[in-house]
Order: sequence, then structure tokens, then C-alpha cells
Amino acid sequence: MKSLQVGDSISKKFIATELIVSEIAKVSGDINPIHLDEDYAANTIFGKRIAHGLFCINAVFMIIGNYFPGIGSILLSQNFNYRRPIYLDDEIEVKLVIKEIIEEKDLYLIEIICTNQEGKLVLSGDSTVKWRA
Repeated sequence: MKSLQVGDSISKKFIATELIVSEIAKVSGDINPIHLDEDYAANTIFGKRIAHGLFCINAVFMIIGNYFPGIGSILLSQNFNYRRPIYLDDEIEVKLVIKEIIEEKDLYLIEIICTNQEGKLVLSGDSTVKWRA
């Protein structure tokens, strides 16, 4: 396996489906009607249903835990900034980029960039991850 370097990245796409939003509501207990009730959501500032904030966060955690920087990664800290809503059926590209490596501590500082199908930023943030190759 090649060693990772600053600038290395991974990108995966996810669609905010009805099933995923429903499952997030079940698992999280967040049954806010903005996520689940089209009539309610139509009368909000968003005009229609939006996915939970956990939609992108779960995707980030899945990538860190399973792929990047590598299997067995441990998330130490996380910071997210929500930029735009994610609507049902939006396709979100979740990109993680290594910004810094602190080799003596096996730490990776990772930038998080989530964009929708229009290329608009929906979530940004950063993670500190511990991983030994």
C-alpha cells in the first residue's frame, strides 16, 4: 500500500433517498417534519423536505471508518459547517482531502467538502483522525 501524502483525497457520491431519510429518522429519533412531511415542509423557508444533517455526517464517518485514510481509522474530532440544505433526491459528492499529517502521532488532519449535483457547497468541515498504516 502506498503511503498517504498531503493532498491525497477520496470522493464518493450518495443520493438522499426517501429510504435513507426514513432510516436516519428511525435510528436518530429525529422525526422533525421538515424531513418527513411534505405538506409541513412546503410551508417552511426550504419549500420542501430536506435530508437530516446526519446524511452527510454519516457518509463522512463511513468513509473514514472504512476507506480513508485506512481501515481502522479512529475519529478524534470533527467540525462541520452546514452551508445549504440537502433536498430529497439530491446527489451529494463527499470529498475528503488530507491537509496535514503528523507522523509521530499517526494523526491526519482532513478537510471535508460536500457538494450537490449543481456543484454547490452543502457542508464543509474538518476531521482529526488517528491511523497507523
